Order: sequence, then structure tokens, then C-alpha cells
Amino acid sequence: MEKEATTPRPVCAQEALALLNCAAENPYDRDKCLALLDALRECIAQKTRLQAQAAGVVYNPIWSDFRCYPWCNPGGLKLSGLGPSCSPECFQYRGTMDVFSKITRQEGIFRLWRGTGASLALAVPTVGIYLPSYDLLRNWIEEYSDHSYPKLRPYAPLIAGSIARSLACITCSPIELARTRMQAFKQSSGGAKPPGMWKTMLGVLSSRQSISHPENLQTARGYHLLWTGMGAQLARDVPFSAICWMVLEPTRRHLLGLLAGEQSNAAVIMGANFSTGFIAGVISSGATCPLDVAKTRRQIEASRALDR
Repeated sequence: MEKEATTPRPVCAQEALALLNCAAENPYDRDKCLALLDALRECIAQKTRLQAQAAGVVYNPIWSDFRCYPWCNPGGLKLSGLGPSCSPECFQYRGTMDVFSKITRQEGIFRLWRGTGASLALAVPTVGIYLPSYDLLRNWIEEYSDHSYPKLRPYAPLIAGSIARSLACITCSPIELARTRMQAFKQSSGGAKPPGMWKTMLGVLSSRQSISHPENLQTARGYHLLWTGMGAQLARDVPFSAICWMVLEPTRRHLLGLLAGEQSNAAVIMGANFSTGFIAGVISSGATCPLDVAKTRRQIEASRALDR
């Protein structure tokens, strides 16, 4: 059956809706569902904030009015005529829901979608390289194994997924770097518009990280800096894809064989895709979580050193 073209949605919430729609409308197209799920995973800002805080990023900017929020517990210095300042706990993240709540209250609800533009710019080339490469490589390996080396066939998803993800990561690493930095750091100057994807990338090139003055690039240290953290990203994404496809493909075939045999219908296939995708996603995410932490720290460490 022919695969439908994969088109990313405008915002992260619509990615989740599209994931449900694709399961309901076309349960046979497991590639499209996986692509949307992968794009949705990269839109999560709370995860990046928690990892950045653990790496030493301080979320305690000097506010223009020095006043504590009404919902905070005052515990800082008392400034004449302005009241007490916020205690350090107001800027410490203690979990996913705490990040969600504090970002919404301190920076606005739309800050949760910070980096969405970069995520969408990342999703289009990533999906365009990743899924076609995976299908081509898997089919080629399976054909080769059928004719020459049958023992290789069970490992076709693992090999194809690893190579395809490597190609996508190397190509899109600069956008991934910009997205991570956009989500990791909060707006510190009152009312100023935070830098977008292109200014963030220009800031990486500048030795002074002069994001607000991108014309000062005489001291640029080389375009190779745009691939900062690519090794950590490959160490995360390649095992993720290898484990995901290695678990998903055989589990899905086995489950379909048990449930329906030759009388498969849309409901059975949708249930099999959802169940095996959930299992594969949980296993691969859990296995590569330490590598995801390493990637985030590697991609934000240059900004931290220059901001000190």
C-alpha cells in the first residue's frame, strides 16, 4: 500500500491531534504516525529546562521591578519601596508539572511553544531524509539477505534505522542545536523579544554570543560550531532508532499474526500499531534518556561559559 506524504503541523498541539487522526483515518500507515510522534517528542520544552537546570543553568534573572510574584513566597532581600524579592525556590524547577506551571506564570503560556519554529524546520528535512532512507535501506537489506545471507534479515530494521537516523542527524544538527538553546534559556531582559532560530545560530558562530548584534561576526570561530553536540546527538538518536525499529517491526508482525491472521481489519491494525509503537517508544526512550541529558548539556555548555 502506498504511503501518504508526511506533512508537519503548525504547532505541537496539532501534532498530537494529527497523531490520533492518522491512527483513525489510515491505520496502515505506521511510518506517518511514527514521524509525527518523533516531531512531537522534539517539541517538549519542559524536558530541556529540567536538563539545563541540572547542568547548572540559573533561572533567576534580575527583573526590572525587583518585585516578587503574588503567588511566590517572598524570601529574598527587601528593597525600599518595592517590597520583598522572590526567594530562590521561585526559580527552581522540581518536576515536569512545576516547570509547566512556572514557565506559564513567569514567562507566559506561549513560552511553552518556544522553539516550535525550529522544531518544524527540523521536522521537515529530518522526516524527508529519515523515513525514505529507512524504507529504501530496509528493503535493500531484506532483498540482499533473501538471496545471499538469510541470517541478516532479522537485523534489517536495526541497520536501516541506524544509518537513516545518522544521515538525518548530520544534516539537521545545526537546527537541533538552535532549538535546544532556544528552549533551554529563558528571556532575561524585560519585554525584549527573545532571539529566533537564525539569530540563535548566528550567536553560536559569534565568539561573544552577540545575539542582539549579529553583525559582529569578525571573530567567528568557524561554521563547524553549528555541529556542536552532534556526537552526543548521534549517540542518542541512532540507538533510539535502532532499538525502536528492532522492537517495533517484529512485535507488530507477531501481534498481527496472533490477533487476526489473514483477516486483518482497520481496528486490529490500528490497535497493533498503537500498542507496538507505545512499547517500542517506552523501551527506546528509557534506554537513551542518559544520552539525551548528555546531548542537552553539550549543546548549552558554550553559552553558559560565555555568559559567566
